[in-house]
Amino acid sequence: MSWWWAGAIGAAAKSKQDRLDDDVPQYQSVGLVIGVTGIVGNSLAEILPLSDTPGGPWKVYGVARSPRPKWSADHQIEYIQCDVADRDQTMGKLGALADVTHIFYATWSGQLNEGERCAENGNMLRNVLDAVVPNAANLKHVSLVTGLKHYTGPYVMTGKIESHEPPFCETMPRLKYENVYYTLEDVLFDQVSKRDGALTYSVHRPSIMFGFSLRSKVNFVSTLCVYAAICKHLGTKLKYPGTKKSWEGYWDASDADLIAEQQIWAVVDPYAKNEAFNCSNGDVYKTKQLWRILAEEFGVEYEDVVEGHQGMSVGDMMKDKGPVWDEIVKANGLEPSELGQVANWPSMDFLFNAEPVMGCMNKSKEHGFSGFRNSKTSFTSWIDKLRGYKIVP
Repeated sequence: MSWWWAGAIGAAAKSKQDRLDDDVPQYQSVGLVIGVTGIVGNSLAEILPLSDTPGGPWKVYGVARSPRPKWSADHQIEYIQCDVADRDQTMGKLGALADVTHIFYATWSGQLNEGERCAENGNMLRNVLDAVVPNAANLKHVSLVTGLKHYTGPYVMTGKIESHEPPFCETMPRLKYENVYYTLEDVLFDQVSKRDGALTYSVHRPSIMFGFSLRSKVNFVSTLCVYAAICKHLGTKLKYPGTKKSWEGYWDASDADLIAEQQIWAVVDPYAKNEAFNCSNGDVYKTKQLWRILAEEFGVEYEDVVEGHQGMSVGDMMKDKGPVWDEIVKANGLEPSELGQVANWPSMDFLFNAEPVMGCMNKSKEHGFSGFRNSKTSFTSWIDKLRGYKIVP
């Protein structure tokens, strides 16, 4: 892995006392990762404890609402099962973490409409901050992950409201519509303003995320893998369910490890404080290029998209394929999972019928972040990880 900080910031040097007594961990920073089993949280849980991570050595608390999954057992974190939507539970469990220096907030809750999403997610972040900020005297920074819907509005409003034109840049004003990302920012800004400069923040806006998690509501890579595996199992071609425009258009993506690296950079670089940054791999791709890679990875034929192509609902195609996935799991010795756990068909239907979008990375680069990824390589690497954990065949 190539690190943006290699040769620039380097690993934090151990003090003489640290070298004399390696049995007693000496931490420079203590991170609290909210949503540690999600796509971004999982990458943070792997990267923060590494010996050369800037700002470290790091002690890491990882918070998620469900019991710790087997695939995260080797992460060097202190796992805390806590539903941050429950205020009493959050105050009780997180209020005791007096040594936290940095909060990484990377979770969300989906509700029926944007108003409900705003209320629920705003309360979740407020619960975390109310629990930690008054009790962690050395708290320095809060990192918030949102996304490019900041510029387009909620999915359900696509095509119904006027949004910004891509490529999106951070100077674009907020849209005049309700948006859960605006709510989260406002909750954060309110808390920061009360600390008179003692607490800083950063906001990170990724695009389509490539990463690993079975606890994320939307996992683009695993959803595509499951679709390809089902097509292979049934002996059908890998048909593209979307529009020709989404097939031919340019998109950008955000590798989960890169998102984590940008957050860590914002923690240690004074020039990155109190700013919002887009976060993408730095290149673009066409869906048809990923589709070719996907077909090759799973050994299945695919159909090119030509004039007159008619889209279809992959959700409708897959609604009765639960037993097929069960057969695939059993035949390949995969970790037991339900189809809805590893694939999100509505998100796939939406993306492949949407207008291509992308965010501009100029602000991030101008502030000093030079991290990047090759999106095609990133895509295959996360497929490999899913296979390594026996999630997909």
